[in-house]
Amino acid sequence: MIQRQRVPFLMTALIALGAGLWAGLVRIGWNLPAAAKAPLAAHGPLMVVGFVGTVIGLERAVALGRKWAYSAPLLTGLGGIALLALPSSIAGPLLMTAGSLAFLLVMAALARRQPGPVMLIMGVGAACWLGGNLLWLSGWPVYRVVPWWVAFPVLTIVAERLELSRFVSIPRTAFMGLYGAVAVTLAGLIASGPRPETGTRMVAAGFVVMALWLLRYDVARRRLSEPGLPRFVAIGLVLGYGWMVVAGSIQLVVGPVSSGYAYDAAYHAVFLGFVFSMIFVHAPIVFPSVTGVDIPFRRVFYGHLTLLHASLLLRIAGDARLWLPWRQWGALLNAAAIALFFVATVTTAVSGVIVARRS
Repeated sequence: MIQRQRVPFLMTALIALGAGLWAGLVRIGWNLPAAAKAPLAAHGPLMVVGFVGTVIGLERAVALGRKWAYSAPLLTGLGGIALLALPSSIAGPLLMTAGSLAFLLVMAALARRQPGPVMLIMGVGAACWLGGNLLWLSGWPVYRVVPWWVAFPVLTIVAERLELSRFVSIPRTAFMGLYGAVAVTLAGLIASGPRPETGTRMVAAGFVVMALWLLRYDVARRRLSEPGLPRFVAIGLVLGYGWMVVAGSIQLVVGPVSSGYAYDAAYHAVFLGFVFSMIFVHAPIVFPSVTGVDIPFRRVFYGHLTLLHASLLLRIAGDARLWLPWRQWGALLNAAAIALFFVATVTTAVSGVIVARRS
């Protein structure tokens, strides 16, 4: 059954995503219509907080099953709208910060229900998100807040994959390595205030170790030979882990950056290559639990996944060679891959609903 009451939450997330993509393309040099109205400085907050934060908040609210839990995606979604409507106001950051606080409370409730390392890592990610929003609210520049924001989806995904590791035989010492990487990441974020050089490299090292751990122990590698959805998910996961290694390696080399080619490469490698790859391949699994609409796997899904990674490779190559045209076209095709993902997902869902009603 379609969960219509959850659609408004998704709509606010999609508005934030669309505006964030638009702003990103204008920032990178595309002369788009109404570019003067695009909230260029809001690109990062709209993408990470307004879209990803709202979607994850909605997913966790559904998992908890309590009405008050929906305050998290409600507040972050409204925060994205406020950021667009009132770009010079504190309303957007304030609503988003309140939403991340509500989300942390949701995670605390889930942790009480199901205690263990999985929920602990998710809780650390939620705390990073709240910490980043508080720093943003206090006046920190976005480039210094972005590592805190990015740690939120990264740790959430790492925890979700760890939950599936119960189906794989993994040495206890290997788990200690993963927990150590999470601790190093958190310590690096805290240290990045007074010691940005040290803190940034600690976070980068944590990302690299977590990605290598997942490449070694995640069940995904074992499912590459399976047909259908399992293989699709496995390919997206392995590619995503590779991009996280790339992102961490860049920052290990260059250290903290506030703008420019290295900044573009490091954060888009992890956010597009890792986070969005996870979104693409998990949508057929997560979307039905949130909306009540089945998303049967179709081979056409490989289209947006391939375009995402190929265009990101073009973009990162442009960053490495300091060649703006490659970077710009890579960014445009990144946005096209995300648009294609939503078109494929929605059309598949609608066709499934039509078939179900006819039957």
